[in-house]
Amino acid sequence: MLKVESRFGGDWEYRTANTKEYTHGIHPYPAMMIPQVARRLIGEYGPEEGVLLDPYCGTGTTLLEGMLVNLDATGTDLNPLARLIARTKTAPIDLDLLDREIKDFSEFGLVTVGSRDGQTVRPDIPNIDYWFSENVQRELGLIRGHIDWIESARIADFFRVAFSLTVRKVSWTKNSEFKLVRMTPERIEDHDPDVFSTMVDVLNDNRRAFASLDHALGDESAIPSVYGFNTVVGIPQEIIAPESVDIVVTSPPYGDSKTTVAYGQFSRLSSQWLGYDNANRVDNSLMGGAKLAGDVSFGFDELDDVIDEIADADPRRAGEVASFFVDYRNSIRNVADAVSPGGLACYVVGNRTVKGYQIPTSESTAAFFEMNGFEHVDTFHRNIPNKRMPSMNSPTNVPGKLGKTMKSEFIVVSRKMG
Repeated sequence: MLKVESRFGGDWEYRTANTKEYTHGIHPYPAMMIPQVARRLIGEYGPEEGVLLDPYCGTGTTLLEGMLVNLDATGTDLNPLARLIARTKTAPIDLDLLDREIKDFSEFGLVTVGSRDGQTVRPDIPNIDYWFSENVQRELGLIRGHIDWIESARIADFFRVAFSLTVRKVSWTKNSEFKLVRMTPERIEDHDPDVFSTMVDVLNDNRRAFASLDHALGDESAIPSVYGFNTVVGIPQEIIAPESVDIVVTSPPYGDSKTTVAYGQFSRLSSQWLGYDNANRVDNSLMGGAKLAGDVSFGFDELDDVIDEIADADPRRAGEVASFFVDYRNSIRNVADAVSPGGLACYVVGNRTVKGYQIPTSESTAAFFEMNGFEHVDTFHRNIPNKRMPSMNSPTNVPGKLGKTMKSEFIVVSRKMG
């Protein structure tokens, strides 16, 4: 049986670690796995060369860590904004050309501020005036128009990531929230951002991040591939052949997006400004987004029993939990088929609480893999000192009745027998 040096406590917590090194910090995102956890799992369990898969890659933390040790890394995510960030942060960039583009943009801003010249883009955002002032809308539209003229695809993506963060910073949303929540009227009164200066600051911050990545990469580092296929439905064999993956390192959603972490709401305004289709439908497309009809048994007593207990209190919530785990089980089945005999699956998960009952996600993860020909290697516990999660939620859905969210998570390691 494979082992690592510590089972509990600070060895997995990385309280003082820099979680924003290289390009990991170019854009915030909900519930990001910190790079030190991915790095350690790859270092402890990964091959010296081979194929790494992240089936819920988010903004590419695992992909970047795989790239740094020259693994052939592939990730997929259904959120187009997450894919943009993941693709951008793992693609080396021509820093001299980037510097020229940033300089051109800075000069463009000086010319256009206070005028109505320049190509402008106005997105189709319902209630746009609720989220952005008229002046902010105009300047964001000018920036979008400028980005559309950038010829280099990689540099255009670099600008789009910076633009997405700028949208968040200059909007009337509470940036401390994952869900779309508007600032108070008093805060709006004091919020008068300089849009172009904000964009330039983000561009320069991210440029420094890419310079540090450029220094760390080898001459022949493999660039990860980022896709948008749905692992619940299947993994395209032309992208990942059956039994070809050496290691899976991932942090799947802890539950359906609507009731756990609202990835779609977090991304919506940026995605709409960037012109992504169905930006307001992302949460519905993620695991558990479509509700199943009828009862289901998972063949794992701990999970079945908890869902039954939740059903006694709230059948609708029990259905939401069951819907998520149906998708999760199907996704694990498809991921398992892609792993080679002897390959490892490392899942970083949280055991959330619904209606006062703790969901055994970590145990269910191990059980689902065992149902697909894996053996459980180990489960490690870590506290969450620096993973960006909401501090409170509403586990009962009763207005005003809040509960603390997860303060720990579990790293479930399983190996495919063969």
